[in-house]
Parts: sequence; C-alpha cells; structure tokens
Amino acid sequence: MGQGRTLFDKIWDGHAAADLGNGSVLLHVDRLLMHDMNTNRSVQDLRAAGRKVRNPGLTFATPDHLVSSAPDRVSVLAGGIAERELGAMRRHCAEEGIRMFDVGQVGQGIVHVIGPELGLSLPGTVLLCGDSHTCTHGGMGALAFGIGQSEVTHVLATGVLVQRKPRRLRLRFDGPLGPGVAPKDLILYAIGRIGTAGGVGHAVEYAGSAIRALPIEGRLTICNLSIELGAKMGMIAPDDTTFEYLAGRPFAPTGALWEQALAHWRGLPSDDDAVFDREVEIDCAEVEPQITWGTSPEMVVGVDGRVPSPDEVPAEKRAGVEAALDYMGLTPGMAVQEIAVQRVFIGSCTNSRIGDLRAAAAVAKGRKVADGVTAWVVPGSEAVKREAEAEGLDKVFLAAGFEWRQPACSMCLASNGDRLQPGERSVSTSNRNFVGRQGPGARTHLASPAMAAAAAVSGHIADVRKLEG
Repeated sequence: MGQGRTLFDKIWDGHAAADLGNGSVLLHVDRLLMHDMNTNRSVQDLRAAGRKVRNPGLTFATPDHLVSSAPDRVSVLAGGIAERELGAMRRHCAEEGIRMFDVGQVGQGIVHVIGPELGLSLPGTVLLCGDSHTCTHGGMGALAFGIGQSEVTHVLATGVLVQRKPRRLRLRFDGPLGPGVAPKDLILYAIGRIGTAGGVGHAVEYAGSAIRALPIEGRLTICNLSIELGAKMGMIAPDDTTFEYLAGRPFAPTGALWEQALAHWRGLPSDDDAVFDREVEIDCAEVEPQITWGTSPEMVVGVDGRVPSPDEVPAEKRAGVEAALDYMGLTPGMAVQEIAVQRVFIGSCTNSRIGDLRAAAAVAKGRKVADGVTAWVVPGSEAVKREAEAEGLDKVFLAAGFEWRQPACSMCLASNGDRLQPGERSVSTSNRNFVGRQGPGARTHLASPAMAAAAAVSGHIADVRKLEG
C-alpha cells in the first residue's frame, strides 16, 4: 500500500487541473470571494483585457474594509471614497452577474465571517480571496488562501490559478483548556513559540484533542492567524461539528447532494499513516490567557507575565525588541497588567462572531467601562448583529458603556475612518499589532474577546480569570 495522504494533499490533488512542472500546478478554484478594496480594480483590469467573469455564479462580494462601522453609517459614507467605491462595486457586480451582499442586508459583513455563515465555505473546496486572512475558511476543512490583485483578476477570467505546492506542517494541541483560555490564546501561544516565520512555506493542519473539541467559531479563529505564523494556508479536518454547523446554511448542499457531499467530506481527514514534513505539539496545560506586548504577534506573553528585556531574547531579535519597546512606550520587566489602555476593540475577522460577542458580554455584564476608556463592539456581519440583538447582547454592552457598531472590518486596519489617535493604546481582538496598523502611532495589544472586555472594564490589561472568578 502507498503512503497515506494528508487533508491538504487530498484537496490539492483533487483540484490540480494540470501539472506545470517544478512543483507547480494549475489549481481549479471553487469559490472566489471579493471585498470593496479589490472588486472594482479587478473588474476594470478584466475589462481592459477584453475578458468577462468566467464563473459569476461562483463569485461573491461584500463591502467590509472601507465602510464605516459608525451607527450612522449612511451619513458617514456620504460623499467619501467609501461611497464612490460602494457605488462602483454595486454597478460592476450587477453588470458581471456577481452576487453581492450589500450594506444592511443579511449576508453583508466581513468577508471571512459571511463565507462560513452562508455555507459558501465548504469542506474540500478551494476558496480564494484577495485578502491574506482567507486562511480563516480552513476552519471549515477548505483549502483557502489569500491572493494578490493580479491573481484575483486571473481567477475571475479563468477559474484557475498557478500555485506551487507547499510543505505540510501539523500543529497539535492536546489536553483540556484552562480557565479563561480561548482559541485566540492557543494560536497566539503557538505563534509566540514557533515565531511568525515558523510556518513559512507550509500548509498548516491544526489537530489534536483540543482542536476537535472546539466549535466552528473557535476553529475559524485558529485558522485566521495562520498567516501570522507565516503560512498562508491553515486547515482543520471536517467532522460532525462541521457538518452540523453547515446543515441548512443558505448555500450548503441539500437533499441528495447533501448526502453525496457528506460521503465525500468524511473521507477528507488525514489518513492515520499520513506523513507531515514537520510536526509541533503543544500541551494546552501550558497555555494561560495571552496578550501581545510588542509590534509582532510573536511578541506575546501570558497575562501573568512581564515585558521582556532585549538581553533576554536571542541576539538576532534584540534590535526588533528594542524598537518595539520604544514604539509601544514600555519598560522592560514591567508586569503587563500594569499597562493602562485608552481603547478596546472587539471585532475583526478573527473574533467578531456570535460566540465571541457572548464571551465578551459575559465579562461586561453588570460592570462599567473604566473612566478614560472608549470601547467598541463591532459585529462581524449583519446576521451576527441581528442575532446578538435578538439575544439582548447589545443592551448588555450599551449598559456597560460600550459602543455598539455596524458590521465592518472597522478598527482592525484603520482604512475606513475607524482608528486610534497617535499614542493611544488599545486591546484589540484583531490579528495584527504592526506599527500603525490601527492608525499612525497607534499601540495595539492583541487578546481574546473576554480578555479585551476585561481590559475595558478595568482600564488596564487584566486577567480575565480574576473577573470570571
């Protein structure tokens, strides 16, 4: 018998339309998702080349990056670049037959939130989008990754993409999660351990008992930060949790097609004798709630930890640590819980789903946002917003002094008017704490939704375990 195959290999081999040699193939694309920062340019480039969208029925678009999350979003949009781009996006999608989920409609939201909730992100599919966090959809058992502007245009025109096959890395998380530990903490811990270059050149499969125990939302969070490991593809094998989540979703198969899909999906998990190029194992007993202190996701410590000194890290990383300490305005050796914050952002494609909002609301309930702190909650989609409001979560946040906003990428990337002021410090549930990511001079600490809510009501980075008892 031959060697067993990994989940990645099964999907890759099933979509390799042609072998181009030198490790590259022509990969068939099942879904192309688009957002408001690339739809118009891609369609314009396509038309300039005299081409049409090859598979409009497999192409879906939504505004998320540019639109404001302000409660009075319509007036904020008026007359600005977002309104112009949104108008052009509506026109281009209508002319090309692309399904667009528009502002205010169920279906609109952050592209990596709506894909799974609509049933567009299916196990065993190849799903692409012009955004690096497309790896999020790997939590559904899909092979999903971000592509560049010219590649988006190429997929629109042809339905295929040239790709070089990566190596395979399996990252195992085993054991029960400790108090206050969320999926975000697991992946931040892993990034801290193997570094932001640890997954370069690999497709990562997340496995182990802790991963199997996670709901879909937690799996999406884990896969979302694959790119922060340096890997553009992150995947979790589909199982009954996946299938139960997908059943009845608007674009999921139904009837006989559902039964056929299930039969196929059940054969996707990596074979017992599958061989990975590299394996990393993490004991979840080692993981406590995490918080980043610097300007890279790998600059992370447990919430009981301290800001490191440059002489505590390998020589090749000292200059980066010194620069991060200077930019973040921190002193080596200080306890991270001594760090005061001015802003809290709960949202982004990492942590804006209904489960994330429930976790944050559980901490916020009966408490008040601390003096001097501005805290936002930005649902990841119109569907999440309506579900949260039906449960009364918006009232919990509002009573605690949080702002309840409209679905959008919002302050994750500061391209839409939602941003920090220079020197302001935030605890954010997003995925990147790069220099200027949330605005010029902004200082960002990444954490889980519950940890972010704990910071909001405490006025400083706080251990959520103490608030949760």
